Amino acid sequence: MTIRIGNAPCSWGVEFADDPRNPPWRQVLSDCAGAGYKGIELGPIGFMPEDPAILGSALAENGLELIGGVVFRPFHDPAKWDEVWDASIRTCKALTAHGAKHLVLIDSISPRRAPTAGRAEAAEQMDAAEWAAFRDRIAEVAKLGAEEYGLTVGIHAHAAGFIDFEPELERLLEEVDEKTLKICFDTGHHSYAGFDPVAFMKRHIGRISYMHFKDIDPKVKADVIAKGTGFYDACGQGIFCNLGTGDVDFPAVRQILLDAGFEGWCTVEQDCDPTLDVSPIEDARKNREYLSSIGF
Repeated sequence: MTIRIGNAPCSWGVEFADDPRNPPWRQVLSDCAGAGYKGIELGPIGFMPEDPAILGSALAENGLELIGGVVFRPFHDPAKWDEVWDASIRTCKALTAHGAKHLVLIDSISPRRAPTAGRAEAAEQMDAAEWAAFRDRIAEVAKLGAEEYGLTVGIHAHAAGFIDFEPELERLLEEVDEKTLKICFDTGHHSYAGFDPVAFMKRHIGRISYMHFKDIDPKVKADVIAKGTGFYDACGQGIFCNLGTGDVDFPAVRQILLDAGFEGWCTVEQDCDPTLDVSPIEDARKNREYLSSIGF
C-alpha cells in the first residue's frame, strides 16, 4: 500500500483567505513539515501566494509537495456563481502550476442548512429545479477541472451545506459522470452527518480518489446537534478531536484502503478555531504519530 499522509491549512484554523486571524502562510508550511508531513493542501485560494515562483520556492524549502486544493464556495447560490467560477479557475491554475493532482469541491455552509447540521430528517431539501441547477453547477466545475486542467476532481460532503447527508451525496454521484467527478471522502463529516463512514467506504471505494482524515468527538457531536450549534462554533467546542480519540474507526478505514490497493494521498484535516488557545503543530504531530501507530 503506497499511501502518503499530508495536512491542510484548515488544521491551523485557515478557512477563508481574508480572515485576519490566519497565521502566516510560511508558518503553516514550516509547522506542517515540522510535524512530520511531506505534503500540504493549498488552502482557500489567496491564502498562499498565487505566484508559482514564490510558493514553489517555499514548498521546496520545507520539503513539501502540494497535494491539492479545495473550492469551498456556495454552489447552492446561483447569485454567487461568478464567485464560484473565479475561485475554481484560480484554484485549478494554482494546482497545475505545482503538479498537484486533487481538486476538491465543497458546497459551503448555507444559512438554510446550518441549524440542521447532523440532523438529516430535519434538513430543508431543494426542490427539483433547484437541485438540477445546483447539480449542474457542480458538474460544470468538475468538467473544468478534469477536462481542461487534467485534475482528479472529488466531491466532498460537508456539514451545513446542501451536500451534507449520505443520500444527497449518493444522489449526486448517480447524476454526475464518474469520469469527471470522484469522491474526496471525509471520515469526520460523514460521522457528523449521522452516517457510518466505514460502511460508505465499503460501498464506494472504487470511486474514492482522495481521503480527508478527520475524527469526531461523540459527546460534542451529540451536544451541538441537539442544540443546532453552528459549524464554526462546533469547531470551537472541539468537535473535531485528535485522530484516534473520537468515533471514527481508523484501523477499519486503513483496512478498506489496503484491500482496495488504494494509492495516493490521505490528508489530515482537524478544523479548529484560530482564536482559541490551541497548538495546531502539537495536534498535527499527535495525529501523525497516531496514524503511524496503526500502519500509515
